Amino acid sequence: MRCYSRIVIVTFISVLAESPLAFLILASALVFAMLEGLIFHEFCHAYVADRLGDRTARFAGRLTLDPRSHYDPIGTTLIFFVGFGWAKPVPVNPRNTANPKQSMAVIALAGPASNLVVAGLAGLPIKMGLVPLYHPFVNSSQAGLWADIWTASPADLAGLFLGTVLILNVLLGVFNLLPIPPLDGSRVLAGILPDDLAREYAKLEPWGFGILMLLIFSGFITNGQFSLFTILGPVVRLLMRLFAGDAGSLIFV
Repeated sequence: MRCYSRIVIVTFISVLAESPLAFLILASALVFAMLEGLIFHEFCHAYVADRLGDRTARFAGRLTLDPRSHYDPIGTTLIFFVGFGWAKPVPVNPRNTANPKQSMAVIALAGPASNLVVAGLAGLPIKMGLVPLYHPFVNSSQAGLWADIWTASPADLAGLFLGTVLILNVLLGVFNLLPIPPLDGSRVLAGILPDDLAREYAKLEPWGFGILMLLIFSGFITNGQFSLFTILGPVVRLLMRLFAGDAGSLIFV
């Protein structure tokens, strides 16, 4: 995820020199997508846990969309400087629910699902043909050309904003579904595995962060032969086609 953030940031710098308006739209879309993607994501964890009977998040003041409640001094601030980050994790205790194991899987799934819901909403005007699909994952050397296209009309500007929100939420949702601790996908997988396999899988947790970092930087390590997007790509393409129709098939060709 971090390598793609770097691409976006390089593009932002290039676009700023060519078109302040295009830069403003891109920056607004990135900040909105990341903050919404993190805050709404954490709220959905809290909401589902609360509905299943666990009041831990409610008592901690996390059952809210107020950004201040989910703000992490380091992780959330990084969004504005490097294009990636994290919110303060929502505290949950599945033992307070009727079926702790299944509840943990559902609570974990709620976060990535929220990202995909937002992606679907952002993609609706694109799928209906009302606006084109644009996004910041372009060659920074062509920033001037793209800036001219993005700012050609209000519809193009809307397509840039919505397309950026769409693709970033798809990436966030799919990334968080990877079954690697501490990502949500690991909690989902642990919740659906048989008990004996779940216990064996839990032994992976101390190594999860290291595995995740290795995967994130694999593009640099292998000189582009293998990267995080090698894994995410097929699912991202499928979801982009689902949410944006034929326009989505043009992404990451």
